[in-house]
Amino acid sequence: MHLLARAERAGDPAYTRALALLVEEEQKHSRLFARGLDHLNGSTLSSHWSDAVFTWFRRMLGLRTEIALFLIAEATAMEYFRALATSAPDPVLRGIGRRISTDEVEHLRFQVDRLGAGFAGTSAIGRVFLGLAWGVVAAGASTVLAVDHRGALLACGLRPATYWARAMRQFRRSATDALGASGSAIRGPSVRL
Repeated sequence: MHLLARAERAGDPAYTRALALLVEEEQKHSRLFARGLDHLNGSTLSSHWSDAVFTWFRRMLGLRTEIALFLIAEATAMEYFRALATSAPDPVLRGIGRRISTDEVEHLRFQVDRLGAGFAGTSAIGRVFLGLAWGVVAAGASTVLAVDHRGALLACGLRPATYWARAMRQFRRSATDALGASGSAIRGPSVRL
């Protein structure tokens, strides 16, 4: 079952609309990356094994698992987006990195808030085990990105091992926020001035 269908079954129209906007923005990010590749005379992939695995894995379980996997993917990719934003050797790529990293900050806040509420009734030991399982997936995702995007990371002056360590730190912060103590305050979107 697709993410939005699961959200509709959960019975929260505002949440379903928010997820629809998130999906729409992720599709916009894909188009931005495609334009960046076109700008560099590169080509896009029609498919990749990691995307197929990610899609299968996130659809295998429930809505919270799908959101958790989005959190893992976006938290571990943040360092890549930041590297593009600050150090890509091309101004178009830096602009793409800035746009996506700005959006992803809000996506992470949304996912942390929703997961925090969703796991509020989960025991402390249950949250520990969830965090450990998520950590294994995050390590795998970070490794795939470090290997598959090694050239881009190096072009941005970021060693793959350094990216990996930073990605895992970002993931741990996000996971800790999402799985922290029950009753953690909902942060909502940040205020942009």
